[in-house]
Amino acid sequence: MKIGITGATGQLGRLVVEKLKQKTKAEDLIALVRSPEKATELGIEIRKFDYSEPEGLKGALQGIDHLMLISGSEVGKRAAQHQNIINAAKESGVKWIVYTSLLKADTSTLSLAAEHVQTEEMLNSSGIPCTILRNGWYTENYLMSIKEALTAGSLLGSAGEGKISSATREDFAEAAAIVLTSDDQVGKVYELAGDDGYTLADLAAEVDRQSGKDFPYVNLPEPEYVEVLKSIGVPEDFAPVIAGWDVSASRGDLYDDSKNLSRLIGRPTTPLKIAVEAALK
Repeated sequence: MKIGITGATGQLGRLVVEKLKQKTKAEDLIALVRSPEKATELGIEIRKFDYSEPEGLKGALQGIDHLMLISGSEVGKRAAQHQNIINAAKESGVKWIVYTSLLKADTSTLSLAAEHVQTEEMLNSSGIPCTILRNGWYTENYLMSIKEALTAGSLLGSAGEGKISSATREDFAEAAAIVLTSDDQVGKVYELAGDDGYTLADLAAEVDRQSGKDFPYVNLPEPEYVEVLKSIGVPEDFAPVIAGWDVSASRGDLYDDSKNLSRLIGRPTTPLKIAVEAALK
């Protein structure tokens, strides 16, 4: 039984590979990556796999039984890229696809949701058995720039009092590995999120507590936040996208209290306190 992992050199993909290596033989895993030279340390078979080059996908998928389809990173191009992969998977005889979608994709107001919904529809009409992992927000989305924000003296955003049920990439990677190595998963749609919801004010308070520095959360109107993002170097066309994600958070689109993720992985999701501690080191 061969398992292929797309995007295996990405931040999530690398973790999925490591979690799978703990549950199955490394020789049964295949890394499907755009740049094979970046995957040598994964310790598994490597095949070149570019989402945007459909002519090479079918060959790369030969002999793969189960496919972990990690959504592409190029917003606006992902639906077409995913269709390329699904077409190739069908032609090469892939028997099951597990796809990383977005929390509450079919009702979310996040700009990211549309391409995920399109992909889910493509999968459901492809005839290939599939499982959908609707991943919530990665805690790292906020923590990757927390040191810079701490230096600036405040956390800025437009999320208001919206609660965010994030979890770490490792939590989501563990869930993916469990699903890929478990029976009776075909057809399931998992809404996956962290156990505990928090506001950006709560996040700032935790950073304040651990750093010993005054670190407030400053909530800004969306247009003002867009201008701040531009002023710190965020591309002009991407700043409104980031601000829009915060607005969606204020509407509850990043909150889920089902605890499906912790039940699936058999342990609590990584607490915000622990994630902040790691980010501040």
